[in-house]
Amino acid sequence: MVQHWWQEIVVYQIYPRSFNDSNGDGIGDLQGIIEKLDYLKELGIGAIWLSPVYQSPNDDNGYDISNYEAIMDEFGSMDDMEELLAQANQRGIKIIMDLVVNHTSDEHAWFIEARKDKNSPYRDYYIWANPAADGTTPNDLTSFFSGSAWKFDEETGQYYLHFFSKKQPDLNWENEKVREEVYHMMNFWIDKGIGGFRMDVIDLIGKVPQEKISTNGPKLHDYLQEMNQKTFGKYDLLTVGETMAATPENAKLYSKPERKELSMVFQFQHMNLDIQANGEKWDLAPLDVAKLKEVLAKWQKELGDEGWNSLYWNNHDQPRIVSRWGDDDKYRVQSAKMLAILLHMMKGTPYIYQGEEIGMTNTPISDISEAADIESINMYHERLAKGYDKKDILASINAKGRDNARRPMAWDSSTNAGFTSGKPWLALNDNYKDINVELALKGPNSIFYTYQKLIQLRKENPIMIWGSFQLVDTVDEVFSYYRKYKGQRWLVVTNFSSEVQPFSSEDEMKKVIIQNTVDEFTTLENINLQPWQAFVVEVE
Repeated sequence: MVQHWWQEIVVYQIYPRSFNDSNGDGIGDLQGIIEKLDYLKELGIGAIWLSPVYQSPNDDNGYDISNYEAIMDEFGSMDDMEELLAQANQRGIKIIMDLVVNHTSDEHAWFIEARKDKNSPYRDYYIWANPAADGTTPNDLTSFFSGSAWKFDEETGQYYLHFFSKKQPDLNWENEKVREEVYHMMNFWIDKGIGGFRMDVIDLIGKVPQEKISTNGPKLHDYLQEMNQKTFGKYDLLTVGETMAATPENAKLYSKPERKELSMVFQFQHMNLDIQANGEKWDLAPLDVAKLKEVLAKWQKELGDEGWNSLYWNNHDQPRIVSRWGDDDKYRVQSAKMLAILLHMMKGTPYIYQGEEIGMTNTPISDISEAADIESINMYHERLAKGYDKKDILASINAKGRDNARRPMAWDSSTNAGFTSGKPWLALNDNYKDINVELALKGPNSIFYTYQKLIQLRKENPIMIWGSFQLVDTVDEVFSYYRKYKGQRWLVVTNFSSEVQPFSSEDEMKKVIIQNTVDEFTTLENINLQPWQAFVVEVE
């Protein structure tokens, strides 16, 4: 198998609005990121996935782009962007741009022109349809942000498609000119020296709305192969697709090297395990650890050496993992370290979301006026109208809402956690005086140093990158597996619960690689695993 730099590194996701504010306007910016590059170098990461910094009216926090080749004023300028690329490169860190090409903003020049006139050459850049015979929407496709995916345009008497906000019209990928424009833009950024692209909802670009096909449309892989050929295929860049409907089988279509599509995909199967059967993400269910083991092991085994895994717990759309599946109260530090060890020891490229490395937690709200996220606000009003109890709706938002991840980064215990000298765009979590980077760096046993050590181990041990995976049969709440490579064997053991759990192995221990407790043990037989305990040992 050809080896690539992106298989050997750990990626760190930055949500620029909430990372670090250099000018006191309450909004994180590019110069703020530059100020913290030495911190990221100390952590050891090899690439930054940068959430969108392009020009945008900010209806969906930058995922609604009005100009792909300009920088949002709040974040700085193209000069700042070029300085970030140069400064990151000096520290051996590549910048991965967020590529949002399923849709644009309705304030993009293409859509403004498309809306003016049915005969505009830009009309076909987007997806338009006449009203149904009864005067209603063309069909019953729904938006991911609630309601219909069709918006009536008074000017021209037709509906346009928007799978997200009505200010995010979907591009028509069947139009060759659209694809050429996208490839031209991608090459603009490749020429600037970026390290690759994270591709937002990329499995939607093959949609056939007339037939109600949204994901995995018939031409999806044709488009990705064409994109590869016209843009990044000439270079060794990291490309990761956000693919909501991915299975191990179709993940191979995306990531098998000979197919010349993408490096890897983000799959959602493990992140959907705390949803009620046939429910939406807001319909909460407790995590079944046995099911989590089954899903993650399936991805490890079935991709094998044919495709490549991305490994993640958190991102800008997911709540904080230590609050979601760990214990963010009594065992916050222990469970955060366990979740880190469990994930980073698997085969694939790990992703860390800003603040994950210090164990930042969810931020509950008591009223919808405290929410900023369009998805949460829309859902709140939709469910209220359907008669749901307000307390239940807020419980769902507190568990799964996207604002949880988007709260500003906690740097120290000063006012506004050192994030800004102004008023933060979104309120910080009140616990920032106890959970922040400054304290994490001072504490030798902090979560930060567990992440740092995991990243360092990856650099030094090929078994972490290339080793095979084998799940160990245990009680439900114990998640254990082997990694094996060239005669070497590591055993990973984690207690995924707040209760003591039994574990026993006849393997003979050679040495401890990493653990989240200070326990000393010489045998693996009949161990009582403490709450959230995790260790990795080399065995004979």
